[in-house]
Amino acid sequence: MPKTAGIILIGNEILSGKIADVNAAYLCRELRGLGVEVRRISVIPDEVEVIAHEVADASRDYDLVFTSGGVGPTHDDVTIEGVARALAVKVVRHERLVAILEGYYGDRLNDAHLKMAETPDGAELVGGAPLRFPTVVMKNVYILPGVPEIFRQKFDAIRERFRDAPIHLRNVFVRIGEGTLADYLNGLLADFPTLLLGSYPEFSNPEYKVKVTLESRDQGYLEQALAELLSRLPAGALVKVA
Repeated sequence: MPKTAGIILIGNEILSGKIADVNAAYLCRELRGLGVEVRRISVIPDEVEVIAHEVADASRDYDLVFTSGGVGPTHDDVTIEGVARALAVKVVRHERLVAILEGYYGDRLNDAHLKMAETPDGAELVGGAPLRFPTVVMKNVYILPGVPEIFRQKFDAIRERFRDAPIHLRNVFVRIGEGTLADYLNGLLADFPTLLLGSYPEFSNPEYKVKVTLESRDQGYLEQALAELLSRLPAGALVKVA
């Protein structure tokens, strides 16, 4: 079976509108390219019990879970504690992370810094070099930071762990509206029931009115469905295929 994933965005700053999240959109694109199907994105506050509940559910329901945010030295960085509680383990200081922090801070190392060495008991560290800090993984939960640049660096260091059978994509741009197009798409799905079909209207583009996406893990099936759709569209409807 193809891998599934859940994404949990943690942070009061997202829920209050102070920060606009970009990590979920990035991760969805990257995982899609790797063949992983994202099934859920949730946004929750910096509260241990809420994090624990959400992580416990996601860890049970999906093959992979990615958290974003709530890791660091400050009072509201409670993701590690939430994940530990979700998976019924204690929070401990990881010896390898302590050593990394000692090497970086030297005599300036304090308790706030050492908070960044905390992990759920039994966690694995993956994807270190060339990054200073590896990613903490507890069972199927990957704990990532909220800062977009670091989030991307850390994911890029471990991305090949998640590669699955690819999802092939073709885009069809048409100059007819969704009301007219709907019958053609419904007919296509009747003949190709496992096809993943999307329809996205565009109101400001002078060239086309709707972008249609066709997706499948079976490239031959996808190309057959594409050919059928193109043969059924009314004359002059097609703008381009990509």
